[in-house]
Amino acid sequence: MHDHGHDHSHHFDTHNRSFAIAVCLNILFVVIEAVYGVISGSLALLADAGHNLSDVMGLIMAWAASWLASKAATSAKTYGLKKTTILAALSNALILIAAVGGITWEAIQRLADPADVAGLTVVIVAGIGVLINGATMMLFLKGQKGDINIRGAFLHMAADTAVSVGVVISGTILMFTNLTWIDPIVSLVIAVVIFVGTWQLLKDSVNLAVDAVPKGIDPSAVHERLESLPGVQSAHHLHIWALSTTENALTVHLVKPDPESDDQVISEAAEMLNQHFGIQHTTVQWERCEGQCPNTLLC
Repeated sequence: MHDHGHDHSHHFDTHNRSFAIAVCLNILFVVIEAVYGVISGSLALLADAGHNLSDVMGLIMAWAASWLASKAATSAKTYGLKKTTILAALSNALILIAAVGGITWEAIQRLADPADVAGLTVVIVAGIGVLINGATMMLFLKGQKGDINIRGAFLHMAADTAVSVGVVISGTILMFTNLTWIDPIVSLVIAVVIFVGTWQLLKDSVNLAVDAVPKGIDPSAVHERLESLPGVQSAHHLHIWALSTTENALTVHLVKPDPESDDQVISEAAEMLNQHFGIQHTTVQWERCEGQCPNTLLC
């Protein structure tokens, strides 16, 4: 017999307004940066324009996933499309890693053959980038704390802000010196910044994609709390995984010889798991005798 304790009150925040503003501002900036990157001959500007273009695609992907995750479940998709937020976070991380490779390759090529760069143009355009990227980063500051899909968007913007600051510095140096190699060096620094900011996102999204226990949940602590429930002798066959970047699920077999108060214990378990571990969907299977698990190979 299976009993279910599900909290369906969780509302998925799609952050529509934040995504709309971020996408529009970044599309505008990509055009500005690409045009003036060509005019000034700055690889740093062109590299950042390419990275910002990947950000636009990433933002759109994250936005679409957040919208899909808010759709109701169906008989064929019983959890809805919540998992798309995890796929979007993973895709964003992979896009950023690919961007790192492209920027690094171009920077190495430019180091071997430095080009003249219009420093003032670089400073002005990158300065605009600091303002735009900083503003869009703040749109996702609050939401990124509990959602790696939104964190992906936040990290894109945070990295871009840091990168634009770096490009301003390189442009300023070029205005007063002939150190043409500084531009590709800044591009390499850009690549490092992006990689460092992306690595944890990649690890977290891969873990969620393969149904690993979500970050911040200690399975041993969950097991201990389940076994402390009234009338429960032991817990086994415990599985914890992410339904989306904001919702988690759990299934467990609980040995409870006395069927009295089953419903009360399930209610207590669901509330405890939600409040203390951020697990919103709980499925409990009762067993009346120790060692009577029907799924022996899994227990």
